[in-house]
Amino acid sequence: MAAYPNVHFLKSAHEASQFCEDFGAEVAFAGRSNSGKSSAINVMVQRRDLARTSRTPGRTQLVNFFELGPGERLVDLPGYGYAQVPPQMREHWRRLMDAYFGARSSLAGLFIVMDARRPLAETDWRMIELARSRGCPVHVLLSKADKLGGNDARSTLQRARAELGEAAGVQLFSALNKNGVDEARAVLGRMLARQAVVPDGAASSARPWPART
Repeated sequence: MAAYPNVHFLKSAHEASQFCEDFGAEVAFAGRSNSGKSSAINVMVQRRDLARTSRTPGRTQLVNFFELGPGERLVDLPGYGYAQVPPQMREHWRRLMDAYFGARSSLAGLFIVMDARRPLAETDWRMIELARSRGCPVHVLLSKADKLGGNDARSTLQRARAELGEAAGVQLFSALNKNGVDEARAVLGRMLARQAVVPDGAASSARPWPART
């Protein structure tokens, strides 16, 4: 049986005013363009085309809300870090992300999906800090791990753990061969079972967005 048999699309938002009603618990997914984020979402909820995948990086330009079950949502955030996106679009994304993380009391966790062959970038850290400023746990998926050999995969995981420290959990993940899917799905379930606690003064604790993504 599918992990979330009743999962379905709710709506897309281009502006903060278009976000879904803020209740229950939701977990957001973020990642650089072409990181494998859409594929990770699809395999975790066992729906082939729930989140759209594309050969063209940067196609996820909206905040997409999906209902997993009553009062539980998955949120697909816009991809970032694609050089061909116009500057005005990058600036819109920055404002939209600040609005999302600053307003959603239902936000219970964040997944960062990153290509295991690429190091964490400044914008990845910015997303991690936005979530942590809201008291949300963060979990990093080192995606496309099937493209690494066994020794390379293990050393990549060790480096990521050392770099992230207590800032986030991290694991190897492959949407192609399903490596790490059960582990990631278990983390998603634990996040949905909790409610985010917003520390006092959290909105001012994260660093400014980098000048370039």
